[in-house]
Amino acid sequence: MAQIIETIDVDVPVETAYNQWTQFESFPKFLDEVTSVTQLDDTKLHWVVEVGGVQREFDAVVTEQHPDERVAWTSTGGETAHAGAVTFHKLSDSTSRVTVQIDWEPDGLLEKAGALVGVASHAVKKDLDNFKRFIEAQGVESGAWRGDVDA
Repeated sequence: MAQIIETIDVDVPVETAYNQWTQFESFPKFLDEVTSVTQLDDTKLHWVVEVGGVQREFDAVVTEQHPDERVAWTSTGGETAHAGAVTFHKLSDSTSRVTVQIDWEPDGLLEKAGALVGVASHAVKKDLDNFKRFIEAQGVESGAWRGDVDA
C-alpha cells in the first residue's frame, strides 16, 4: 500500500478552506487529473479522472466529516482502491493549513513504478498548490456543506 501526505498553508480562514473543500463538484477547477465529480447525495460521489491519458471512473463515500476539521473518504468501486482524509488547521484568523493523506493500492506496473518514484505525491502537491491559488484568488468559498458525518 502506498501513502501520500502533503500539506499547504493557505491565506484564507479555516472555515473558507473547509467550505470550499466540501464543494466536490468544483474539484476539476483545481485538481488537474479530475475530469468531473458528481455528488449523488450527502456522502456518495462519482468521480471521473484521467491519469496518464487513461480515463477511470470510481465511486467514493465520505466516511467522516466534521466542519472546519476533517473530510475522510474511501473508494467503493473502480480499479484502484484508495482512502484518504483532508484535515484543516487554523493557524491564525486569516491563515489555515490543509493536509491531505491518501492511502492507495497501486494497480499495474506503471502505477507501482510511479509510486516508487513519487509521481502521485508530486501530483497531490501540485493540486494543493492549485487549490491555494484558487481559494486565495476567490477569497471566499463558492458554497458550503456544514453537515457532520460520524466515522
